[in-house]
Formats: sequence, C-alpha cells, structure tokens
Amino acid sequence: MLWSGWGDPARAADLPEPVRKLLQDILGVRAPEAPPVNLEEVRLPAATLPAAVLAELESVLGAGNVRSGDEARVRHTRGKSTPDLMRMRAGDGSDAPDAVLLPGSHDEVLELLRICAAHRVAVVPFGGGTSVVGGLTPAREGHAGVVALDLARLNRLVSVDAESMVAELEPGLRGPQAEELLAAHELTLGHFPQSFEYATLGGFAAARSSGQASAGYGRFDDMVVGMTVATPRGTLDLGRAPKSAAGPDLRQVILGSEGAFGVITSLRLRVRRAPAVRIYEGWRFDSFAAGRAALRRLAQDGPLPTVLRLSDETETMIGLAKPGELGGMSSGAGCLVIAGYEGDPQEAAERRERAAAVLAGLGGTCLGAEPGESWAHGRYSAPYLRDSLLAAGATVETLETAGFWSALPRLYDAVRLALHGALGSPLVMCHISHVYGAGASLYFTVVTAQSEDPLAQWEAAKRSVNEAIVAAGGTISHHHGVGRDHRDAYAAEIGELGVEILRGIKERLDPEGVLNPGVLIP
Repeated sequence: MLWSGWGDPARAADLPEPVRKLLQDILGVRAPEAPPVNLEEVRLPAATLPAAVLAELESVLGAGNVRSGDEARVRHTRGKSTPDLMRMRAGDGSDAPDAVLLPGSHDEVLELLRICAAHRVAVVPFGGGTSVVGGLTPAREGHAGVVALDLARLNRLVSVDAESMVAELEPGLRGPQAEELLAAHELTLGHFPQSFEYATLGGFAAARSSGQASAGYGRFDDMVVGMTVATPRGTLDLGRAPKSAAGPDLRQVILGSEGAFGVITSLRLRVRRAPAVRIYEGWRFDSFAAGRAALRRLAQDGPLPTVLRLSDETETMIGLAKPGELGGMSSGAGCLVIAGYEGDPQEAAERRERAAAVLAGLGGTCLGAEPGESWAHGRYSAPYLRDSLLAAGATVETLETAGFWSALPRLYDAVRLALHGALGSPLVMCHISHVYGAGASLYFTVVTAQSEDPLAQWEAAKRSVNEAIVAAGGTISHHHGVGRDHRDAYAAEIGELGVEILRGIKERLDPEGVLNPGVLIP
C-alpha cells in the first residue's frame, strides 16, 4: 500500500490534460504550489514508549516482530481518508505510533494487551489501514506511548465446515487472500467492498463493512456466526449457533466496535458456493427518482440481483460508475443502473430475465452488457482516481449514509444542500449501492477546488453534512464506521443513554482505556 495514497504505486496515474483543463474551468481547480514530500521527509514525533516496556513486548514477540523504525511508523499512521492523505503528503506524521507489533497468535495478543494495560500504552488494532473516518488515529493524551497492533501474521484459513457452510479464518487475511484460500474449496464469502484489495477480514467485522454485492450475499456482519476476541480482561468466545435466544447477542457488541472493546483474533464466517457465472449489465432510467422506485420494487418484491446500483444524474453524466474513467456518458444520459447476477447458470439467467421484466416495466431501458462489464472491470479503481484529483489540486472525498425508502429523498437533498452551503459550488455525485426491503444507502462523492486551508475547508463541510444527516433522520454511517470523524454525530444518533451503555461496556472490557482511545466512544 502506498504510504501517502491508495494501493499499488504502479497503478497511480496523472490526470490527462483535458481533464485538468475541465476541472480548472468548471471548479477553479489549480495545481498545488508544493509537491508532496518523500517518505524520508515525514516529520515524526519523538517516541515516548519506555524502553523497559519495549523490551517486555519484544520478549513476547521476538525483536523481529516489534518494529520502531521510521518507515514502519509512517506506514501505520492514520488511514486513507482525504484529510489523512493531505496530512501525509504535507509531511505531517504527528499521529505516528511509537512502535508496530506483529503478533502471531491469540495468546500473544492477550499478553500484549495485558502488558499495554499495565503500563497504560494505547493500542491501535491495524488491519489493512483503509479507514476513512479517523479510525486509526488514537488520542495519545494520558498514555505512556502508542503502539499499532498489526494483525498481518494472523492470516490462516483455520478450518472449513462444509456441512454447515462455515469457515474459520484469521483476521489479518486481506480480501483477495481469503478468496484465494476459499476458492480451493470452491467457496466464496461474496464480500467485495471498494477496499477489497487491501482491507482485512478483521477490519470488515470491526467496521461493519458492506460489499458491492451485498444485495446477493449480505453485509459482512450478516456473515459472522462466531468470533474469538482478546481483551485486556481476557478472552471472549462468541457464537455457539447461527442464531440464539440466549439473551442479547454479544457478537453484535464486537461487530462495529472498531477495536475499542477488543481485538478480533478469529472469525467464523458463513460462506457460499463459488458462482459458476457472473453476469453484469446496465440499465437507463430517466431520473434518480424513477430509478430509486425500481430498486425499491426489486428489494421489496424481488427478484433481487446480486449487485444492484443506481447512479444519480450527475454521477451518470460524469461517468463515475466507470470508476477508472472520467467523462463517460454525455449530458441527458439519465441515471445508470448496474445489475449483476451470480450463481448457477440457469438460476442466474432466470433471475436476470425476471428482474429485467420488472426494470423494463418501470421505465428502464436495457443498455446491454458493456456498462456492467466496464463497472466490474474498474470496481476497485475509484480510490486511484481520488489520488490523481488530489495531486491536481482538487479536494475529493466520499461520505455515506442510509435511511428508510420514504426518507431517502429528504436525506439526499439535505446532504447536497449542506455540501453546497459549505463549499460553494462543488461537484456532488451520488449513488445507491446497498438495498434492503425497508431502505437503502446513499453514497456521495464530492469534488471541489482546494482553498488555502483545505483541511479546515473539508472539516467544516463534514461537520455541516453530519448535522444534516442527523437532522434528516439518516444514520451517520452505513458501512464506513464511526472512527473519530463521526463520533459526535453518533452520540446524537444514539442519545445520552446509548452513550452511557457504550461507556459501560468500554469500562468493563478495557478498564484502563488503552484500546483505540478517542475512537468510536463519545
């Protein structure tokens, strides 16, 4: 992973000159005055972790699995939000951990947490480093030091229960690694978020991730039937059966907890048979409202495609549904729907035929396979485009929410109004990418010219949007999580008593407050 951007540095590309000119003419984007710094130029704070504690940690892991060099610290600093990248590109490494720990077992994680709690050392569980909500930026105040707990060595497929269709996997597996291991058993998770290439299974669970094929496979938290969790107080082993009436489900306490309650060391996940075919196609609707009505019909009455996405007029016009490109479809193109069908060839074909009849009956026009195949080919490319736009002098960021179908029009308008009020005349695009019988998500992409203080510019816009989402009745996050960026809005969403409950759980599982301090808990 590129330390100051997204993914494989070899896949990064400059924007073509015509696109730069278009950004300049429409948004007033100007090239940055200063180029980004090199890794060696990143300014790191002096490490405060006591030498005696460092030695104690090394006695558990071995010196080779405790890293305190500059590069390791830089590569474990913050996540991949636009503000995170802006700070790194400017050489600001002020949130760097003092050391990086690489445990190889559940017992080692337990012992590390015991040591860190005893010495009040903050611990940041680290998977793929893809958080976009400040989930990897702990509060250092009141702690003797900060360590990143990198779970990359916990990367095994432990077992497959073919009869129950459940696989036990370790949390440090990245998405492609997990799929490769499962493919040997002709199985799949079916979880393909935009961060798929770099995010880990532990991160998917800790942030309640939702993949691009959620209509067919469900969210990641739907897949979790059991887990093992290390906490400063000991081990939680959760999930004796797929469902239970034995009190509140404690699995749900850990799912979405973002490392603030414990460290997931093993996951027992529902798996599916690997699909024999994958078919993707495009549909056109005259308006976002018409497309939204069609998606609602499929979500409520079926048949439900495996992948179902709707871009609004602006996103369709710009062509962002083709994530590796800009300037795809022309104005007046309406709204693009991507529908995908995976599974047994006959079943997928029959479901496609039935869904096509619904879409056509509600005013959709089939565009054939090209738009769907193009989307599938570039489905992980959008973050690279974000980096190219940043390098050209634009502020580019995404944000998401979800609501009931009846509330979506109000929520859509509220977010757009908040962004325009805070940023002037930004380019705001939106799509629906996760649908349910009762509602759906809204995922926004924002492009604007950078001000003299782009960090303050975006912080003001984000604050305005968070307030608008809460006021319009949406959730502050559908799949990105809470982190630090959404913490205040999360408090408003769950109320004072809800905050007290979270704090009570935190106090019981992590009495010294060393697990990802400052993240999630209001």
